[in-house]
Amino acid sequence: MTISEERQSHLARIVVDGIWNDDMVDYTDEDKAMRVGKQAVSAFVAELEALDIFAREKVNSLKRGVQEGSPEWDVLYSKYFQEEMKRRGN
Repeated sequence: MTISEERQSHLARIVVDGIWNDDMVDYTDEDKAMRVGKQAVSAFVAELEALDIFAREKVNSLKRGVQEGSPEWDVLYSKYFQEEMKRRGN
């Protein structure tokens, strides 16, 4: 899974504007708020990519050779992805 930097910036803009519009916070420095938002989205995307790699490697390490795209592969991928996410405290 890859999310381009442009899309990450777009997502950060949505979050930062949403928090502002809901009166959840008053930014004294909008540029700093946007930078922090981008860092948070970037960290989130990096975590998702790490989980994706972990789950793929785990399924691919099975001796019975589960075919990617098969229903079994999808179930195992989801299972390992969720288990690793819980293990990391997410």
